[in-house]
Amino acid sequence: MAILILGCGNMGGAMLAGWLAAGMDPAHFTVVDPFLAEAPQGVRLLRAVPNERFELVLLGVKPQALDDAVPALVRAVGPQTVLLSILAGTEIASLAARLPGARAVVRVMPNLAAAIGKSPIGLFGQGLDAATQARIEALLAPLGTLEWLAREDQLDVVTALAGSGPAFVYRFIDALAAGGAELGLAPEQAQRLALAMVEGAARLAAEADASPEELARRVTSPGGTTAAGLAVLDADRALAGLVEATLRAARDRGAELAAAARG
Repeated sequence: MAILILGCGNMGGAMLAGWLAAGMDPAHFTVVDPFLAEAPQGVRLLRAVPNERFELVLLGVKPQALDDAVPALVRAVGPQTVLLSILAGTEIASLAARLPGARAVVRVMPNLAAAIGKSPIGLFGQGLDAATQARIEALLAPLGTLEWLAREDQLDVVTALAGSGPAFVYRFIDALAAGGAELGLAPEQAQRLALAMVEGAARLAAEADASPEELARRVTSPGGTTAAGLAVLDADRALAGLVEATLRAARDRGAELAAAARG
């Protein structure tokens, strides 16, 4: 499959890294990015879209840069081309109107863990037959866990939960470390402990045959230290309410971006 990556910033670069780590041939990839200093070995790096057709085009530019890219991109898109878009807030109808020659359009919402094959990936597509959908799934599977969505507007929720979510987790790790330091640990030591704890807990949750709620119950002894801490988090739905408000704000911003793109 000849793959064009238009814009290879943090997210596009993470996806490329994940594909290469999974053993894909670098010769399959052409990166078009005027700012990227160098591409991984074997990947073709260009400053402008070449005059040739690609089987798959990954749109990784900033949404506000899409219109400037379209005139050159038209020559890379043919009747066999599948468009994959990681542009937040840019709907399929808008993409299809700009590049009507594409075979199919799929919006993809991964996160940076795609580089290590551990990203949740939300998907919503248009114009996909069974064979094309299977090819897209096979291409994206090395990057993480795929979730096809019933409605396009659910991508705003996936963006908030899976796309923005790592930043929220990193803030929580920082808060755990800061709390440990405030209570007497050296800051560097508190951060190492917080990171190791979150890494282990997340891996256990991913591999366990029990829900996170059940795992928390197993860790909690009645009247013990964990119960005392959970009582603070659970009081008046303190943690649940904060997280819900955080995700709602991120989701609503995604909807605002989509409305702005529609004009």
